[in-house]
Amino acid sequence: MLIRVPKGWQIPEREATPESVYLERRRFLGRALGVAGLAAVGGTGCLQGALDPQARGFPAKLDAPRNSKFRPQRRITRYDIATGYNNFYEFSLDKQAVARLARDFKFRPWQVEVKGLVEKPLKFDVDDLIRRMKLEERVYRFRCVEAWSMVIPWVGFPMKQFIDWVKPTSRARFVRMVTFNRPSEAPGQRSQPHYPWPYFEGLTMEEATNELAMVVVGMYGRALPNQNGAPIRLIVPWKYGFKSIKSIVRFEFVRNRPPTFWNQAVPNEYGFVANVNPAVPHPRWSQASEQVVETGERIPTLPFNGYQDYVADLYS
Repeated sequence: MLIRVPKGWQIPEREATPESVYLERRRFLGRALGVAGLAAVGGTGCLQGALDPQARGFPAKLDAPRNSKFRPQRRITRYDIATGYNNFYEFSLDKQAVARLARDFKFRPWQVEVKGLVEKPLKFDVDDLIRRMKLEERVYRFRCVEAWSMVIPWVGFPMKQFIDWVKPTSRARFVRMVTFNRPSEAPGQRSQPHYPWPYFEGLTMEEATNELAMVVVGMYGRALPNQNGAPIRLIVPWKYGFKSIKSIVRFEFVRNRPPTFWNQAVPNEYGFVANVNPAVPHPRWSQASEQVVETGERIPTLPFNGYQDYVADLYS
């Protein structure tokens, strides 16, 4: 007799938010009339209610079956919260202003380049890539280094599938990713010239090919909203959110460990690995707990954000 013991990050399917709830536009617009305040989180804030940034219409729907293997033991964050509370410094430091400031940014057409240690350098339109890959939906925990968290149904494909397609050579040990540099359209890049724009991040090849690592092109069954990293971003759910680079324009396969944006800007606070670790505090706040953005509830933070069964063996 087979007895199935659920993992700590799994929830019953009945607890997942129905599609009809998170896609029902008028409900979100109604909520938008009551925007509540913020609750402090170790020097940052957490939103209790948010203006729906998609008031002019939802992004295009994506056909992607849910992968039931990935179900964290928490309720999915409401769509209006997940799209109304965003870190995207290219547009603003104000999380509630990002959606408004990114609304008219042109994310189509969008070219993606692959270069470095690959069999053949590539350059392609993101929509051609989306058509080529087999999309699926995965519900992941999302943990920010600022000690707030969400649970989001992402749509995309395993990064390993992408890597197998672009064929890096055996000399590649890391993948470096870079986002756009358009200060004339992104006010945060204009007003914060002290940062080393454009944003750049990196993973080891072992991390990039882990089954959790995901190239994301949508969320909640729809294409990515601008403020959430349209049209293509990374999700590595066992790491702090700043590792999940948004709006990628280039993947570069390299031999040596590449510098990363926050490690270069503030090296005493942000390292290359950046795994979620409740036992290691940030220099300015504890990482032992996190605040759920939607409810304000404070809960314990899990090692590797609850994904240790998948990734702990990557690190000695």
